[in-house]
Amino acid sequence: MSEKGIFFDEAKIHVRGGDGGNGCVAFRREKFVPFGGPSGGYGGRGGDVYLVASGHLNTLIHFQNKTRYHAERGEHGRGKDQVGKSADDLLVEVPTGTVVYDAGTGETVADLTADGQKALVARGGRGGRGNASFATPTNQAPRVAEKGEPGEEKSLRLELRLIADVGIVGAPNAGKSTLLSVVSAARPKIADYPFTTLIPNLGVVEVDRRTFVLADIPGLIEGAHMGVGLGDKFLRHIQRTRVLVHLLDGASPDPLADFKAINEELALFSPDLAKKPQIVALNKMDLPQARETWPKVARSLKKQGHDALAISAATGEGVQALLRRVAALLQEIPKEPAAVPEPKVFRPKMDEEAFEILREGGHWRVRGVKIERTAAMTNWDLDEGVLRFQRMLDGMGITDALREAGAKSGDTVVIGEAVLEWQ
Repeated sequence: MSEKGIFFDEAKIHVRGGDGGNGCVAFRREKFVPFGGPSGGYGGRGGDVYLVASGHLNTLIHFQNKTRYHAERGEHGRGKDQVGKSADDLLVEVPTGTVVYDAGTGETVADLTADGQKALVARGGRGGRGNASFATPTNQAPRVAEKGEPGEEKSLRLELRLIADVGIVGAPNAGKSTLLSVVSAARPKIADYPFTTLIPNLGVVEVDRRTFVLADIPGLIEGAHMGVGLGDKFLRHIQRTRVLVHLLDGASPDPLADFKAINEELALFSPDLAKKPQIVALNKMDLPQARETWPKVARSLKKQGHDALAISAATGEGVQALLRRVAALLQEIPKEPAAVPEPKVFRPKMDEEAFEILREGGHWRVRGVKIERTAAMTNWDLDEGVLRFQRMLDGMGITDALREAGAKSGDTVVIGEAVLEWQ
């Protein structure tokens, strides 16, 4: 958080796994062995990119200046069947409580809720095969090797959701920050005007030798679920809480109307939020107006099933009773199951053999997982590599499909980043 109170709880980053190292074309050159066989080794694997949850971070501000994270490529293979060294994985730290989405599809990639939890977000490419791998009884001296496979890359959207046991909700200026400041070591900015709190604040509360984490959520107003007053951004921070403390402003003209409006906003944002247990308290009992309105508020809330409390965060009146009720309720509510240490990334299965042929401007484009990967790994400087790629086009039916689509000799065909002349 900055001195201006800006809370960085969203970020977009681009990640890319390291490319695999290239395979090597080499032959044995040993004394008394005039016709040594192929001895080109594999390239090393590129590094993977992981996001790692860290309890030492509490915002995504460090992604403001750096948004691209690329792992190193694997080393190239060498002669004498020497395999290139695989690259180290790249570990990128994010705050605990970060939810990771694929920016392109919106798919949830991972939810990092525990310190040290890791999620694989971009795989490194495999190393290319050296010519020793292409030897056959009919071709004992192949002069072909693969380039390394390109690393996986994607754009990610990161969203931070605070991990707290209890969230304080209420209208602007209800006294949420004051309450947090008197029950914990947190020091939020406090002043007597609406929207003093522009960022969520966390504090650790201890009562009767029990501790819990309390979050002060910026004031909610009508339309918060649609983003009015940045409400939708703040509401997500209470999605993980187990209990809500609904603080009513004793100086408000109508605390009961505020109570209804805030609960409607919670329900409109997420039905699960509206179902969370609430402890309701009327604040500012040090003011005559609050003491006057308290009996009416208490009776109305009692009819709605809420045994409300009267407190003054400024003087401390009733605060300990409120904390004890919160601690007791937390003991009754089981914590959510611990997150899986290695979150799985679910991706739809795809047919790697499938391809499509498109006419783009003055050229043809062939799209497909396997054929584009093979094109990226083909060494176009080696005649045998080009012939091998041509055989794959024939075997996959791409040659016939291009011909049926109308491709003629001399046309340009683009596969991945490879630009070929059709013959």
